[in-house]
Amino acid sequence: MNLVLQGEGDCLDRAERIAALTAPTSTTRISANAVRCEGIAFSPALRQTIEVAAHAAQLDATYMMGRRRLDEFRLVAMDMDSTLITIECIDEIADMQGLKPQVAAITEAAMQGELDFAESLRRRVALLEGLDAGALQRVYDERVRLSPGAERMLRAVQAAGLKTLLVSGGFTYFTDRLKTRLGLDYTQANQLEIVDGKLTGKLVGGIVDAAAKRAAVEHVCAGLGITPAEAIVMGDGANDLEMMGIAGLSVAFRAKPVVREQATVAFNFVGLDGILNLLG
Repeated sequence: MNLVLQGEGDCLDRAERIAALTAPTSTTRISANAVRCEGIAFSPALRQTIEVAAHAAQLDATYMMGRRRLDEFRLVAMDMDSTLITIECIDEIADMQGLKPQVAAITEAAMQGELDFAESLRRRVALLEGLDAGALQRVYDERVRLSPGAERMLRAVQAAGLKTLLVSGGFTYFTDRLKTRLGLDYTQANQLEIVDGKLTGKLVGGIVDAAAKRAAVEHVCAGLGITPAEAIVMGDGANDLEMMGIAGLSVAFRAKPVVREQATVAFNFVGLDGILNLLG
C-alpha cells in the first residue's frame, strides 16, 4: 500500500512528519508539494489517524495499491461548474437579475443530491426569463476563473495524448468558449433559449443530467475505442456520480460529502493538477 500526501505552498515538512506515522519502507519527494510513502503500515485505525492529521495540516492524503501511470488512461472527463471553473455559472447569471440567493439555494440542494437535478435546473432557468443575453458574456468575462491547477493538468494530459471531455449541467455558452480557449476535444451542456436578445427562461433540447453525463462519457469512450476504465472523471456534485462511477479513476474536487465518499480520490486542498502527483 502506498500513500501520497500533498498540499499547497510550503508543505513538505508537514507531509513528511505525517508520513513518518505510517512507518514507510521509503519516502520520496515527488514534486515541490507532494510526498509518496511506499510500503506503509496500514490499518483502518491508522488510516483514520492519518486522514485527520492530514486534514488538520491542510494536506490531501490518497491511498493507492501500487502505482498508477498517466499512460494507463486515454480520456479525462470533467464537470465544469465548481470543477474546471470556480463558479456556478447559473448563480452568477442570476446575480445579474438580483436573484442569486434564490437560485444558489436551489443549486446547493441539487448539488447535495437533495433535489432532482432536471427539475432544479428548470426552476432556476425559469427565474432568468427576460434577462438580456449580454449578461452571459459579462459572466464569462468578469467571473469565470479556472480552478487552481486546471491549466497545468490539461497541458500535461494533452501532452501525454489523452483526449478531453467537458460535460456539464451548465450551459453551452460557457463550454463552447472554454473548448476553444483550452483546446478541449469534446463538450456537452445545456442550451439556453434566447429570443430577440433575451433569455426566455427555457432550454433548447434535452437536459444534461446525471444520466446524460454518464452517457456522454460512454459515447466518447466508444468513439475512441476504449472502455470507461481508461477514463479519469472529475466532478464535485451529486450530478457527477453516475459518470464518476464508471471511470477507471474518479476525482472528487472540493466536492460535496456524498461525492467525496464515493470517489477514488478526493482533493480538498490541492488543485486539479494534484492528479499528476498520483500518476507517476
